[in-house]
Amino acid sequence: MTTLHDFTATGIDGTEVDLSAYDGEVVLVVNTASQCGLTPQYQGLQQLQDEYAERGFTVLGFPCDQFGHQEPGDETEIQGFCERNFGVTFPMFSKIDVNGDDAHPLFRWLRSEKGGVLGDRVKWNFTKFLVGRDGRVIARYAPTTKPEKLASDLEKTLGS
Repeated sequence: MTTLHDFTATGIDGTEVDLSAYDGEVVLVVNTASQCGLTPQYQGLQQLQDEYAERGFTVLGFPCDQFGHQEPGDETEIQGFCERNFGVTFPMFSKIDVNGDDAHPLFRWLRSEKGGVLGDRVKWNFTKFLVGRDGRVIARYAPTTKPEKLASDLEKTLGS
């Protein structure tokens, strides 16, 4: 696997999603959680989605319960929470692991492409990976990096 487009993932509605559907788009892949101190970042992620979607940008949210059991709900609960509290319209996926033996292949690949403070392990909820139109990882951002801080990188990556 060499690009985002080589992977599939299960959508939050249970359907299999071929990530090649995002070929030609700039994508921000984020592991999310509904009961985390960083959960308000959903609002900023949705603002990025709203602002840049017409230029070929999409946020992909992957709920994860590996950090402090901060995503205890099932897919229906997660989707309802995100829509109700933050107006999330960007694609959300079924709950996954991002570290360890059961880590989703997408996150194993993302981590291997851009390591972080803890080597290649994801440190916490809301770690973000910016993927270019060619499906290759451009940057990795810490959980505490607020979505609005990505605007200049998005502008450069999206071009004119």
